[in-house]
Amino acid sequence: MADAAIIHVDIVSAEGELYSGPARAVFAAAKLGDLGIYPRHAPLLTELKPGEVRVQPPEGDEQHFFVGGGVLEVQPTKVTILADTALRAKDIDEAAALAAKQRAEEALREKVGHITQAEALAELARAAAQLKLIERLRKLRG
Repeated sequence: MADAAIIHVDIVSAEGELYSGPARAVFAAAKLGDLGIYPRHAPLLTELKPGEVRVQPPEGDEQHFFVGGGVLEVQPTKVTILADTALRAKDIDEAAALAAKQRAEEALREKVGHITQAEALAELARAAAQLKLIERLRKLRG
């Protein structure tokens, strides 16, 4: 019988699988608010916004990921995250995130067409979420 205090987590993006393994808890930024997911959580299907996903394994350090949006499915013994894009937090390129943020802000200032403006807003949200995660991890490390 499986350990009742453990939930299986899969984090997958188009680039491949980032994480697959056991966890005591998972935390994610859903469109309607932040979620904390523990074993035996009620089934749930929700959209994710760009932001951090944290996985607390049964042993070892908490794992930090960035997802650029996607879908989160929760079953009582399994959490699946299908991300548009995903990175391990340690792999985020701060310079690239700052450059993307600047490009998006410039596109918004120029008030380009609606589709391009929507894309710029989405890019700005992704870059801002990446920079927020970098800052949070810096504070955790002291």
